[in-house]
Amino acid sequence: MAFNVFITRKIPEDGINLLKKACQKMEINPHDRPLTYDELLKETKGRDAIITMLSDRIDARLMQEATNLKIVANYAVGYDNIDVKAATARGIVVTNTPGVLTDSTADMAWALLFSITRRIVEGDKLTRAGKFTGWAPMMLLGGDLVGKTLGIIGAGRIGTAMAMRSRGWCMKVLYTTQTSRNDVMEEMLGAQRVDLKALLRESDFLSLHTPLSEKTRHLIGATELSQMKQTAYLINTGRGAVIDEEALVCALKNRQIAGAGLDVYEEEPKLKPGLAELDNVVLAPHLGSATVGTRAKMSLMAVENIIAVLNNQRPPNCVNPEALT
Repeated sequence: MAFNVFITRKIPEDGINLLKKACQKMEINPHDRPLTYDELLKETKGRDAIITMLSDRIDARLMQEATNLKIVANYAVGYDNIDVKAATARGIVVTNTPGVLTDSTADMAWALLFSITRRIVEGDKLTRAGKFTGWAPMMLLGGDLVGKTLGIIGAGRIGTAMAMRSRGWCMKVLYTTQTSRNDVMEEMLGAQRVDLKALLRESDFLSLHTPLSEKTRHLIGATELSQMKQTAYLINTGRGAVIDEEALVCALKNRQIAGAGLDVYEEEPKLKPGLAELDNVVLAPHLGSATVGTRAKMSLMAVENIIAVLNNQRPPNCVNPEALT
């Protein structure tokens, strides 16, 4: 195909090799960093398709200047970095990469849950510093998991996978969702759908999996944190801005909740002042989908979406089907 494609960051070779076979011209951002907005504007002009990252702001101005653009293939499940309404108005297809990263992200949520609850990071630092002098009955006491209550905010694919993994610890599962009831969780786990106040009040572990929207921005703020148990832990592998990070720093400093495990941040990659200095939070650099197999599948999915659109076919993962008509 005589099409011109740009990839805003290097992705696994699986997708790149497939794209090389399918398209006449393909370029990849040569820098090991996100492009600035001005660089992005320059690089997307004249392109028929782009593969974008969550750090790329794809707004109305960019799409207006990229006059040849037919598809924006986001290398992620979420697409809050893209003005989908503006894309649809211009007939530009927006796609994402759902499903393939469900298990790896749910695993990451559990990794954070274990790390903060059992104080793994603190123990690692202590041991490396040569301060481990032997077993002690009161050293780094953490929380229990068995029989506790797991609260899920956003019971989609990843939220469901997170909940299903709780069976090994005989947990009670509560959930909230903006959509219909989750039959799988209710039938297999006996999960109960409750309102947010009840979820905050009753959960020992609260895991966030909701997409970012105007409704969910700062869904967890000072008021909500004050309604959680003092012994509760907050886990976020969804979107950073779902939490008011400044309010979270305050709650953690004051031991209003027991701890938090975060893989995403409100102004990523920046952290709110004081967050990095706290010992009751585990901070990961957005590793939810970061496995070799998952990222390879994501690269293939993004490219397959592009190839379909450039061949005037319906892409497998279209988030704005109105753009296809």
